[in-house]
Amino acid sequence: MRDFLGPVRRVLFLPFALQDRDAYAAKARGRLKRMGFECESLHDAATPSAAVERAEAFFAGGGNTFRLLKALYDGGLLAPLQRRAEAGIPYVGTSAGSNVACMTIQTTNDMPIVQPESFEALSLVPFNINLHYLDPDPASAHQGETREERIREFHEENEPPVVGLREGAMLRIEGASVVLKGTAGARIFRRGRGPEEAAPGASLDFLLESDAP
Repeated sequence: MRDFLGPVRRVLFLPFALQDRDAYAAKARGRLKRMGFECESLHDAATPSAAVERAEAFFAGGGNTFRLLKALYDGGLLAPLQRRAEAGIPYVGTSAGSNVACMTIQTTNDMPIVQPESFEALSLVPFNINLHYLDPDPASAHQGETREERIREFHEENEPPVVGLREGAMLRIEGASVVLKGTAGARIFRRGRGPEEAAPGASLDFLLESDAP
């Protein structure tokens, strides 16, 4: 994260995926401080849109993806965040924060505890992610409702590729480069094709191509 953020020293934290935003912001602030960053939480800003405009970097935390996206819509923050990130302001997301960076949140694992006005998200990348991806257990007598099956159902109705990120995996995206990093691999799903395995260190640049599906 330090390497990705480079000269940035102040991070704007998006705590909206959890209900207790004060406690979440305090936790993020403490951890980022140990890494050498100052942290401002967007929920504390007197004028959130102004905080987005002056931000050096964004960090969207995990929690419930539906709650996070609804808060961004309700606060009129989706478009400003998208514009600033597309202009080059670094965006870091964990779990729900990664989901909202995608085309839609339709491949989240979370329950729809609230209803955002749309499933459309920041669209910073032309694909979706399934976080905490789990492989089918070969020892299980009941093989229904696997992640792979659910993603296959998604592709019966939708086009965007889906990256199944296992625990310990992450994507680093800069310009036209997508690199799979971390200690675990990923499973790539594209409509009309069989799943593909990707190992840590693999280049996934093809996911940014307009004809990726």
